[in-house]
Amino acid sequence: MVSVPHPRAGARPLVQRVALTFGVIFLVVGVLGFIPGITTNYGSMTFAGHHSGALLLGIFQVSILHNIVHVLFGLAGVAMSRDSDTARLYLIGGGAVYLALWLYGLVINLGSPANFIPVNNPDNWLHFILGAAMIGLGIAATRRAHPDRR
Repeated sequence: MVSVPHPRAGARPLVQRVALTFGVIFLVVGVLGFIPGITTNYGSMTFAGHHSGALLLGIFQVSILHNIVHVLFGLAGVAMSRDSDTARLYLIGGGAVYLALWLYGLVINLGSPANFIPVNNPDNWLHFILGAAMIGLGIAATRRAHPDRR
């Protein structure tokens, strides 16, 4: 009898695919932050700090440091997507980091030196959405539909 492999045999588990997707998105966003035109006011980009006038897509305040953080976070997602446990850690842990960054952005004075990354209000709310989505997907993508019955 010939065994036909299931069409999904060898496919990565959902949590790994989700982590890889987030990793690639962060990597692309980090690179786009260095491209004039996609990033408006490119000439006013600073290494760090609230004085950076560069805006990714004309909306999200960025700096060289901010872009580097996105690239590194993206590389971490790609690397951690290779295993289900580390993919889940990336999504839930990274989501927690983004929720903490959202709270940080809400409590600091955006015009002060404490805004060293820098962030603006659109960044803050995007961080909230990303954090909640990453945690939710990290949990949902590893939940078993039917737990093992022994």
